[in-house]
Amino acid sequence: MNGWHAVVFGVVEGLTEFLPVSSTGHLILTARLLGLPQTEFLKSFEIAIQLGAMLAVVVVYGKSLLGQPEVTKRVLTALAPTLAIGFLLYEIVKGYLFSDHSIILASLVLGGIALILFDRWHREGPRAVSKMEDIPYPQAFLIGFVQALAVVPGVSRAGATIVGGLALGLSRKTVVEFSFLLAVPTILAATVLDVTKNGSSFAQADWSLLLLGSSVSFVVALVSIRFFLHYIQRSGFLVFGVYRILLAAAFWIFVK
Repeated sequence: MNGWHAVVFGVVEGLTEFLPVSSTGHLILTARLLGLPQTEFLKSFEIAIQLGAMLAVVVVYGKSLLGQPEVTKRVLTALAPTLAIGFLLYEIVKGYLFSDHSIILASLVLGGIALILFDRWHREGPRAVSKMEDIPYPQAFLIGFVQALAVVPGVSRAGATIVGGLALGLSRKTVVEFSFLLAVPTILAATVLDVTKNGSSFAQADWSLLLLGSSVSFVVALVSIRFFLHYIQRSGFLVFGVYRILLAAAFWIFVK
């Protein structure tokens, strides 16, 4: 792996982290396209590079998280089930699922079908929760539980939380912003866990690659956050569902 690879990964991460298309799945498939084997460092890189996108959220929404205790409490409530499930399944996910492209492609297809069906049938009600500080705690907890499904590469953390929140009665703008904020402690916790376990084996060059990739993902994510928030308030999930299915089909036919 070299600096050019890190830049490519950074662009992919920044573009996909907040879209319902699975950034981790995209990073793993990108590694396959680049001919890079799933080494232990690359698996850690695919987790830790998300820190760049997380910092973009802090820049855009930091005041919402730090300046509103009621919002912070709901984010922490949603975080609890994600941390518990993620910690329990960490070894299985990193040891097996990151290397199984069939699972990733199947998750992309199934998630795409789910997005298309949801986009077809869901209609936002007039009583949808319009402010993050008004999200009921049971709903916040359930959103965190649904987010935990994204430990499987290809299941999109953003997609799971947004669809879950909409199904639980949140407005589009509210659930998208809540998903962005929930990403901050989720990604931070995943990175700390992985680096604690594996950071001692990183060479100095590895840390430089990680810094480069994270920096690129930060810049790209600053743009993609605003785009997705603007898009999702006016459009639906159909395009993302179709994209996921076409991507999986193309990868299966031409690469796999």
